[in-house]
Amino acid sequence: MSEPMSHCPVTKAADLLGDKWVILILRAMILGARRYSDFTAAIPRISPSVLSGRLKQLCDDGLILKRGETGQQASYRLTPSGRECEPIIVLMAQWGLKWGRRHTQVDQIDVGAMMWDIHRTILTDELPDGETVFSFHFDNLGRHNRWWIVTSRREIDLCDTDPGKPVDLYIHGAIGSLIEVWQGQLPLGEALADERLVMTGERAILESARHWFPMSPVARARLAGMEPANLVAAGLQGSNG
Repeated sequence: MSEPMSHCPVTKAADLLGDKWVILILRAMILGARRYSDFTAAIPRISPSVLSGRLKQLCDDGLILKRGETGQQASYRLTPSGRECEPIIVLMAQWGLKWGRRHTQVDQIDVGAMMWDIHRTILTDELPDGETVFSFHFDNLGRHNRWWIVTSRREIDLCDTDPGKPVDLYIHGAIGSLIEVWQGQLPLGEALADERLVMTGERAILESARHWFPMSPVARARLAGMEPANLVAAGLQGSNG
């Protein structure tokens, strides 16, 4: 016997969105994820079977649309109902920024997921034409402590091995400091002045850091003085979306 359907809209919404993986997939799509490889990079701890199952579920529920070939070549897009989930993700992010920090330890951070967020939120329109290569080094991590980001106006790539290209800017420090800047809890200027983050390299890129430096879309909108209700209208995605 099937379970009776609830008349309550909150229950119906929870049936559609009340799953951690569903929320993380939608969040990744808001930040620009479109292909299977994007999702595995943005959510490293999700298993292939769970990811495939949740993507199918989201398609069946009408929140996303699948286009193109099957498997790795397929692409996914938010439907109108999927886009209207954005305010929910925004409010969850705001709540998490306020209350979640006390529950987070550095050794619990998923570095791969964090760096995926970093590479999706660099404002490439504020960088010079052509390629710009960033090298990140986290001195408080034993593993996965080196990352590279290769950007251009058209695309941006995250690498956990040296891509073999000349580096334009080196960023060195503790991952916790980078997270604090990304979340808007630590001003970039203060992090640099206190040498919690150290940047060396191309002078023009270094001097324009406050314009392009990666920051959570919610934190960036808050820094611009936007009210929570206006965050979605302003656009959650960076220039790479």
